[in-house]
Amino acid sequence: MPAGIRVFLVYAFLILAIIGLSLRFVVDQAISAPVSPIGVVVMVLLAYTIFTTTLVIQRKEAARGLALGLASLTLPAIPLAWLSFVQAGPRIAATLFVLAFAVLLFRGLLAPEVRVYLDEV
Repeated sequence: MPAGIRVFLVYAFLILAIIGLSLRFVVDQAISAPVSPIGVVVMVLLAYTIFTTTLVIQRKEAARGLALGLASLTLPAIPLAWLSFVQAGPRIAATLFVLAFAVLLFRGLLAPEVRVYLDEV
């Protein structure tokens, strides 16, 4: 398994963990309103992440495009990390971490060995 796939799987399981931790908030909102915008977004992200992770584990060719789509969620996280902190030290550290992770994720998924690895039809 190429390193790019391993980094992606860590990223996907991190998303699933964050969704799992925030699910209580979504359920609390569903009690007051059956359809809430945040609930719809969380459920779509959950379904997309599970589907993409399943295709990657099965080594399907279609997984590469879906994985790149899921990896694109790191791009809005860069300015969000910059704007989330008041002090300069944590702001710079968080932004550099998210930026480095995004670069690592995209370089890994765009590597030729990932294209070879995801070859099932």
